[in-house]
Amino acid sequence: MPKKSNLLATSAKPADEKITINVGCVDLGQIDLLVQEGFYANRTDLIRTAIRNQLATQAEVVRQVVSRKSLVLGIQSFSAQDLLAVKAAGQTLQIRVLGLAAIAPDVTPALALATIESISVLGALHASAAVKAALAGRIRSP
Repeated sequence: MPKKSNLLATSAKPADEKITINVGCVDLGQIDLLVQEGFYANRTDLIRTAIRNQLATQAEVVRQVVSRKSLVLGIQSFSAQDLLAVKAAGQTLQIRVLGLAAIAPDVTPALALATIESISVLGALHASAAVKAALAGRIRSP
């Protein structure tokens, strides 16, 4: 059986992911009031701040789960060159990420299948539609 390997996270900055939320009228009114009074630049600024504050209060839980599940925290990217090195070493990857897993556009579906044993992402997976389709049976929920 091939040896398993995990590559280190990189520091590339991805574009923000968009989410949609439903907010009650009273909450929305309070958000707009705080924006109007200058506490926040806009609704998004308030929501991002609230999310960051909540995540900060749960930071220890996140650290424990990341450690327990052996997740890479942050961004992990893979180029064709990275995967060719894995293949040349006779290894396969079990990708486990909390954040962003990015498979470069130069990675072919065949190379991804030959080198990625499984992929589990809490956050976002950026890859070509062809690579995602090829790996569909190997993409798992963490």
